[in-house]
Amino acid sequence: MFDELTDKFDRFVRNLKGQGKLSESNIRDTVREVRRILLEADVSLPAAKAFIDGILQKSLGSEVLVGIAPGQQFVKIIHDELATFLGGEWEPIRFGKSPSPILIVGLNGAGKTTTSAKLGLHLKRSGRKPLLVACDTRRPAAAEQLMTLGKQLSLPVFTGDRKTPRSVYEAARDHARKEGLDCLIVDAAGRMHIDDELMSELEDLQSAVKPPETLLVVDGMTGQDAVRSAAAFKERIEITGLVLTKLDGDARGGAALSIRYVTGRPIKYIGVGEKPADFEAFHPDRMAGRILGMGDIVSLVEKAQASVNAESAAKLAKKLIKREFTLEDFKEQLVQLKNMGPLDSLLGMIPGVRSAMKGVQVDDREFKSLVAIIDSMTPAERNTPRIIDGSRRKRISRGSGRSVQEINRLLNQFEQMQKMMKRFGKGRMPGMPRMPGF
Repeated sequence: MFDELTDKFDRFVRNLKGQGKLSESNIRDTVREVRRILLEADVSLPAAKAFIDGILQKSLGSEVLVGIAPGQQFVKIIHDELATFLGGEWEPIRFGKSPSPILIVGLNGAGKTTTSAKLGLHLKRSGRKPLLVACDTRRPAAAEQLMTLGKQLSLPVFTGDRKTPRSVYEAARDHARKEGLDCLIVDAAGRMHIDDELMSELEDLQSAVKPPETLLVVDGMTGQDAVRSAAAFKERIEITGLVLTKLDGDARGGAALSIRYVTGRPIKYIGVGEKPADFEAFHPDRMAGRILGMGDIVSLVEKAQASVNAESAAKLAKKLIKREFTLEDFKEQLVQLKNMGPLDSLLGMIPGVRSAMKGVQVDDREFKSLVAIIDSMTPAERNTPRIIDGSRRKRISRGSGRSVQEINRLLNQFEQMQKMMKRFGKGRMPGMPRMPGF
């Protein structure tokens, strides 16, 4: 996510921090470099100009704070302006009278239906009781997809008589009241392109639903096309917030900055992968830190809290104290780490890791290989890896489809981790072994 933009800002920030003095001349030289970075990242020209004007206004004439290097102060100005430009603070979903509707709109292919399901899971985890409503009556596959996703995520789905979007919504509202569900996530119709028929249908549905929230789902990979479609939607219907999808594949990241500027609407959520958990609230200040290579520890902790089972964590803590960490425990930790999202995205949240790992390939498929190897072991081998001799390694290799060399590497890594855990149990700070997947 934002790989190209982050890489360029990271190099720029490291060079800037070394400057001992800032004058009007080198400030203007610096903002020209920032402007170049933004335009290369596919930020629209008006958005880039507005961003640069904001930096100049804050930096020219500002006093250098005592004890802070001028270069570092200028980096803070860029960070603060970037956070402001992205929206300032996260704006959570607004709810009205129960069952409160949330209208989801967007073009086909942007991830509208998948986003509806992800949002449903997100709200369910926060204590809400959502109902997914299939109001795309023209495309049967949309309702089928929503039903499949609802079943996977244990979320209720309402399809209704499929006659008109309005009739489906009204029946869904009555159903939610009877079942005690407190919010409706309304998956509206989409098209491959914007046309008057689509907009008229959405206008009619919005007038019937009267939602406190209408979220526009936009494909972040389409760059300036996403900006143009967002502007077109805003002209015809009342948009209260944005959801940017497919940001895991968006190397440049300019759409996020441009869409927020063009629409004037907050980015509320972002999709960073295909899994249901790959869905994040968009915190502008945290995102500014990630774009500038400063990490985002708060979001990392939140992901861990949402993915790690508290009971299993307590059991693991007891095992660490007793120094009984096994390969089964190792596998469980790998699965929980994988459930938190793409590994390269997680590492990007840790300050300094991205620049330190420049050029290092992080392969998520390695996790599956490690789990397959451990699954091919007997319970005795998982609990006591030292009994795994040459013949056992060959059997595990056949069972997992991995080479003996890969099995040896896993066992060596686990032995290092076991030693680290033992030192941890004794109260000493251990050195970290090389992580799998690198």
